[in-house]
Amino acid sequence: MPYVNIKITREGATPEQKAELISGVTRLLQDVLGKNPQTTVVVIDEIDTDNWGIGGESVTVRRKRGQ
Repeated sequence: MPYVNIKITREGATPEQKAELISGVTRLLQDVLGKNPQTTVVVIDEIDTDNWGIGGESVTVRRKRGQ
């Protein structure tokens, strides 16, 4: 039973986009590894940009600077 955890910043991904991620990852595992879609688990965690750090600073700060 494959378990896939997708972590994205909380910036407005729509329910439709998330559904597409879930179905796409499920299909990919089926096509590439022959995994059963009925037992594939996909979890999407949305993280606030204040709680996601890169290079010693939050994504919020980096985005304000244009990075």
